[in-house]
Amino acid sequence: MLSRAEPVAFVPSTDLGRSRSFYEGVLGLPVVQADDFAVVLRCGVGTIRITNVGSALHVQPFTVLGWDVEDLHDEIADLTAKGVEFLRVPSIEQDDAGVWTTGDGSQVAWFQDPDGNTLSLAHH
Repeated sequence: MLSRAEPVAFVPSTDLGRSRSFYEGVLGLPVVQADDFAVVLRCGVGTIRITNVGSALHVQPFTVLGWDVEDLHDEIADLTAKGVEFLRVPSIEQDDAGVWTTGDGSQVAWFQDPDGNTLSLAHH
């Protein structure tokens, strides 16, 4: 049942226009539907619903949305060229691009959307 259903990810936003510009224009996700309440974007086999939460957003101190990618450094280079800044985490060792390599060899890098939500790219 749920194992065959399309997932929907929810991300809070205080400004849907600004969020749409970022997720559609910078990240390249196509908009499926938009209104005053949400912007819905297609992403792989699921959707991401950017939801208007008014001014009551409390940004979480952890990753809220991420993508597994084929070539992490190529994705970082592409997003950096579009103005995305990758985060530095003081307690872990990262390469010049901001990539942390885990003990099993997986690689992860983090960035934020315009509301400060932490997003990640990973290659396993």
